[in-house]
Amino acid sequence: MAIYHGKGRVKISGGILRKNRHKMRYELGREPTNTVFGKEKRKIIKGIGGNSKQFLLSAEFVNVTIPDEKKTKKVKITNVKENIADPHFAQRNVITKGAILETELGLARVTSRPGQDGQINAILIKK
Repeated sequence: MAIYHGKGRVKISGGILRKNRHKMRYELGREPTNTVFGKEKRKIIKGIGGNSKQFLLSAEFVNVTIPDEKKTKKVKITNVKENIADPHFAQRNVITKGAILETELGLARVTSRPGQDGQINAILIKK
């Protein structure tokens, strides 16, 4: 069964909403990507209008911005320390927006959405 992001069948008042058309292709959703720490893998999907979308399935590097120096460096990820989306994501090394990663420079918080953007950007956390 597909994931549907269209309007539901129940009104706010509790009444039943009668459909005037079928489900459309652009209203379909997808399973979450759950980007993990490991050798880099990507998945490219064709979108509407000839566009393409890159999913990052796994990654071993992160673009870390250092606020004091105002520079960005590509750094290797050593571990997923914490993930606010789900406590079990840290055990499984799943990277989402808001996750705290251990890198060679120190702790960094992820600011991008790896499953949507196709890359991992993070900002260095001061100790």
